[in-house]
Amino acid sequence: MKNVKLSIIYYSSTGTNYQLARWAEEAAKNADIKEVRFRKVKELAPKEAIQQNEDWAKHLEATKDVQEVSLDDLEWADAIVFSAPTRYGNLPSQLASFFDTTGGLWFSGKLVNKVVTGMTSSQNMHGGQETTLRSLYKTMHHWGAIVVTPGYASDVQFKAGGNPYGVSVNPASGGLTPEIKAGVAHQVERMAQIAGFIKEGLAK
Repeated sequence: MKNVKLSIIYYSSTGTNYQLARWAEEAAKNADIKEVRFRKVKELAPKEAIQQNEDWAKHLEATKDVQEVSLDDLEWADAIVFSAPTRYGNLPSQLASFFDTTGGLWFSGKLVNKVVTGMTSSQNMHGGQETTLRSLYKTMHHWGAIVVTPGYASDVQFKAGGNPYGVSVNPASGGLTPEIKAGVAHQVERMAQIAGFIKEGLAK
């Protein structure tokens, strides 16, 4: 896994997916992945909407120095972790808008065989978490990327919510627990291991 180049890309309004992404970064380093890029998706919401939510405004200010994602972060990576909240069972518009800029990479085949996985959150326990991840993965299939989910490959998944598509949390019901952190680590390690196998195989 040392030779895997990993991009961790997140969108977060109030901090939940930022924390999931940071845990993914920690897990990657613990898995001995040497090259990791940590990137945020550009905020597109109007200032008026952000200022109406104190937590949103505080988080935006606290993360102002985090580098924004670029297309180079996709092309450079062998593997990509995405983390973003659900919006009515779909991806947030900020991440969807970024995906809309990837047509050139897609057309030239530069997104093929990227190994990808996703995490998400919602305010309600059944607030569209699984459909949001499946929406993310539909885009990945169009890219020709290789989707790696946690599945039920480890018992830790049952303690981390049991979603086979990727870690998903509900901040109002316990949220960011040690069990969730362990689920993130399992998901990242599984993805990185498979990414290493694929990269090695393509090099032969």
